[in-house]
Amino acid sequence: MEKIPTWIPVVALALHDDHGRWLMHLRAENKQHGGLWEYPGGKVEPGESPANALTREIWEELGIRLDPAQLKPAGFAQSNAGIEAKQIVIMLYTSGPWDTNLPLQPNCLEGGGVGWFSPAEIALLAMPPLDVVLTRQLFGQMQSAI
Repeated sequence: MEKIPTWIPVVALALHDDHGRWLMHLRAENKQHGGLWEYPGGKVEPGESPANALTREIWEELGIRLDPAQLKPAGFAQSNAGIEAKQIVIMLYTSGPWDTNLPLQPNCLEGGGVGWFSPAEIALLAMPPLDVVLTRQLFGQMQSAI
């Protein structure tokens, strides 16, 4: 009988401000892909919808509340899993623009750091491979809409 691969659903947020900058999260050094920049987010827990998982993860990681109804799918990326490895599928959502004048700003609550970057700056950041794919999808879509 063929072994059916399992997968890990992950959600990520592409949050932009009204100055054309995008929020990126610097992973803590002690985690997988430590020291690399990524879109903030995390794993979808059993029973959660992707939108609800993303709002929970963003609250836990950045301390900001999102409205799940305002999230819009923007792309996805998946790893090439081997026979023994679990495939990771990242679903990227957008929400914004974020009002940087709000009293509550995104903070890095789980180590690492956060920063606001232009698309050109993001292209130069060291990122995990799946975030590179997401970046190409996100900004490729944006350029065609402009």
